[in-house]
Amino acid sequence: MTHVLFVAFNLLLQRKRQTFVSVLGVSIGVSAFIVMSSLMLGFQNYFIQQVIDLEPHIKIKPREESQQVEANAVLLGEKPREKDRILGWQDIVQEVEKHPEVLGVAPRLVSRGILKYGVKDKPITLLGIDPQREPRASIIEKFLVHKNLHRLETNRTGVIIGVLVAKSLGIKELGKKLLLVAPNGQTLLVTVEDFFESGITNIDDARVYINIKTLQSLLEKQGEVNEMVMKIRDVNKAEKLSREFQESIPYEVESWQRAYKNFLSIFKIQNTITYMIVFAILTVSAFGIFNIIMMTVLEKKRDIAILMAMGFLRRDILLIFMVEGFVIGILGAVIGSLLGFGLQEYLESIRLDVEGLVRTKGFVLDRSPIFYVYALVFSLFFSLLASLYPSYRASRLNPVDIFRSQ
Repeated sequence: MTHVLFVAFNLLLQRKRQTFVSVLGVSIGVSAFIVMSSLMLGFQNYFIQQVIDLEPHIKIKPREESQQVEANAVLLGEKPREKDRILGWQDIVQEVEKHPEVLGVAPRLVSRGILKYGVKDKPITLLGIDPQREPRASIIEKFLVHKNLHRLETNRTGVIIGVLVAKSLGIKELGKKLLLVAPNGQTLLVTVEDFFESGITNIDDARVYINIKTLQSLLEKQGEVNEMVMKIRDVNKAEKLSREFQESIPYEVESWQRAYKNFLSIFKIQNTITYMIVFAILTVSAFGIFNIIMMTVLEKKRDIAILMAMGFLRRDILLIFMVEGFVIGILGAVIGSLLGFGLQEYLESIRLDVEGLVRTKGFVLDRSPIFYVYALVFSLFFSLLASLYPSYRASRLNPVDIFRSQ
């Protein structure tokens, strides 16, 4: 085997420029895979984790079709039925809490509204919550700037507003008085008790928390709820549990996966595009390796014939050129991994305000070592695949025919 390695390395060193170009091509593909995977999956994992922490793992709400039927009934002059509410929600809480996978359940009353501060006003989404039950069904306290959730219990006219809601109204400190206007025209003077910062723009720019009893009184819906949220032990079982609960609960039971199905589909498309780009880069580098080894075979026919005459087997000739491809793949993987690591360090050091679907102070990266393992496997696969045919072609040369043609 030593003689095979000796010849393979000599052939690589004789064509330094071509070898460098091939290694560079593999390195670019490897680094691109590492950095792009780190960026894409980092953002996706951050968004999903925020959703899992912020949104209910499972939500119970009135069926949308029943609300449409109710609207049609009103237009036809029929007697309205109970709508946009969950009847017997206390019984549902007791039933759901018995399940071993459920950690907590909390009722909510959700409505639209308007906040006024001076001459400014802001359309908002009102979430009436039970300050005692809510922490067991969600991780709301994680996103509170001052951790003042208990203030909603002691101050029934207190509110917790999203940081972008506060920014829009020009509010920078606690204790400010705001005028809350409900959809039925009722108004209430409320006090800012805390700020809510989730990092998801559309939530921080609309959400306002208030005591559920205060909101029920304001909307003249005493004792009513129109949404129930629950937290479970394993978030990956949310869809399965939602289907299980749906069999016994006469309302719509929705998992976080179904609620954010569109976003999860977009992430799959992003991943597909990312891997297609990396595949294209590695394919181009593979053609470069193929071209270099094939040219070496054609130029070194006489040398190959001499090696066979000296006693080299066809298997040895095959291994010589396969080793060339393997070495290029290994060097490309190592250099590409170092380059990818350096780019990750650089991107992580950049501090800038990123505001879009989510808000962060810089790039969110997934630094999982598995990316380097995948990159090594891909680079070796493409390198060996590119060197396979030229190696086979070299091993099938007939030394007698080569000497005769000289």
